[in-house]
Amino acid sequence: MRINTEPAKKWFGYNRKERRASIMLIILIILVLTARWVVPDSNMDIIEITPVRLSAAEDISGKSNPSIVFDPNRASFDTLIKAGFKESEAKTLINYRSKGGRFRKPSDIRKIYGLDSARAERLEQFIVIGDDKDGTNSFQRPLIDLNRCDSATLEMLPGIGPVLSARIIKYRNLLGGFVSVDQLKEVYGLPPETFERIRSRVFADSSSVRKININSADYGSLAKIPYLKRYQISDILKYREIEKVISGTGELVKNNIITDSIALKIKPYLMF
Repeated sequence: MRINTEPAKKWFGYNRKERRASIMLIILIILVLTARWVVPDSNMDIIEITPVRLSAAEDISGKSNPSIVFDPNRASFDTLIKAGFKESEAKTLINYRSKGGRFRKPSDIRKIYGLDSARAERLEQFIVIGDDKDGTNSFQRPLIDLNRCDSATLEMLPGIGPVLSARIIKYRNLLGGFVSVDQLKEVYGLPPETFERIRSRVFADSSSVRKININSADYGSLAKIPYLKRYQISDILKYREIEKVISGTGELVKNNIITDSIALKIKPYLMF
């Protein structure tokens, strides 16, 4: 049975030429939609179509900047980025280091998760690792001043991560500055073995220590010295009220206000 299509033709008002054009248009639309799914988007992010994204420290040839020599055991985040690491790789390296991890030879850099072997091989030629067996290095290592360094610099030390570096700086601010490297032992949570590893790589310039005038300071000012207990501060203030002037810590020891050991600790932080 043959279907009568005349009513439909009359309804749409298409002639034969127009119908052919419509069919061609429909086919063209189908082809375009199909191509959209099959052919990748030309605006795809470059990281999706290239195996490695060049870092700021890599040139167009893909080689690391030859001017950046670094020690993965102490390099800061910014130094690692300049050397050719991605941000995620630099964070992974510093996290590995903060947990006690150590790079003993350049090829150990391959331990970093996400660092492909080709770039690791390029980076290895710019790595210089110090020798800590006798407390010295195969290259000159600058000592870190505990009173002027920032948290990023402290994190370059073995075993020191973001938490410990923040605690060191917090305690430094509480003290008014370090007068001895041994005061690091007083930092909460700093393991003895970590202290032994870093003691030869830091120093304390006491010239920048904050001092308090014991003959004019109030209770709040003296309370900033962590070595003094509340009752000792009260006794110092009472003694000063009677004597008017305190000449030195020896005077306080003589009058049984503080002990010899406390006197030694607080003397660098006092003016008389």
